[in-house]
Amino acid sequence: MNGRKTEAPAAAGEPPPGLDVRPITGAQELDLFTRLPYVLDGELAGDLAGGRRRPEWMWVALRGDRLLARVAWWSRAGAQVPAHLDVFDIADGATDPDLLDVAEHLLRSARAAVLPAGAEPAEYSRFVPPTWQEDPAARQAAEDRMAVLARTGARLLVERLRLEWRPGAPVPAGSGRLAFRPVRDADEITSLMAEVLDGTLDAHSLADLATMTPREAAAEHYEGELARYTSPRQWWQVAALPGGEPVGFVLPARNDYNAIIAYIGVLPAHRGHGYIDDLLAEGTRILAAQDVPRIRASTDVGNIPMARAFARAGYADFERTLTMVWS
Repeated sequence: MNGRKTEAPAAAGEPPPGLDVRPITGAQELDLFTRLPYVLDGELAGDLAGGRRRPEWMWVALRGDRLLARVAWWSRAGAQVPAHLDVFDIADGATDPDLLDVAEHLLRSARAAVLPAGAEPAEYSRFVPPTWQEDPAARQAAEDRMAVLARTGARLLVERLRLEWRPGAPVPAGSGRLAFRPVRDADEITSLMAEVLDGTLDAHSLADLATMTPREAAAEHYEGELARYTSPRQWWQVAALPGGEPVGFVLPARNDYNAIIAYIGVLPAHRGHGYIDDLLAEGTRILAAQDVPRIRASTDVGNIPMARAFARAGYADFERTLTMVWS
């Protein structure tokens, strides 16, 4: 895809010639939609059946019978508005000189139809190889997508590590310095989450704190994500010193696809003592005991202390996530 033009087109409001832009009609058109490959393709049929995607949220740009670009949104089952833009592909190897214009027209047309009028566009996320910047083809494809998104006002928020622990790797051992107990209730975990936001290195949390108090940001995170997991709450653990003083927490869970370390944090007063290793060991132990095929986690590339803790615990950096936002 080298040599694509990335400047805004002279007449951005006019559709490129000979283009058919539309949503797919249903699962029967998944073969069409998946002509442009991506790692999420294997989940699309299940997502449609489970209500996490809708045909009207999955759009294609065709020129004749050639698929030039595609876009799709995801949300939790039953939601009326999509939560994430997580599929956006441009045909690799196509020679159409207006290919980025085609992709922009598709994105603008689909967004106008899918999102409520005046709504802030859903966050965009894209999985890329860990070495994407060193691979010319992977880098060009990523930069093409980001250039089109930037034309519509998006900016890069963060690059995140995608991490994975697999059976066969040692289950990390705790130091024995801390006692673990289940989280008591929503108020306790929300209070602890608000505390760990002091000094956070997480880009999403920092963006939240620009417009919310720590307690408001913690409550929104809890209600918007953590409270929706259906895995046992008994898995959620608070770590305490022998006298009972909490030092942090770890929230092992299952989402719709994998076992995950949903959240982990050390309270500011107790940082610098290596307690993150004990927390991560406990969360990994709980999930490994469920005979899961993998445990997934993620952290910002810039959060070096957390990335190093995952590496010490045997988690491999297998992918990256590029996240863009409109704000």
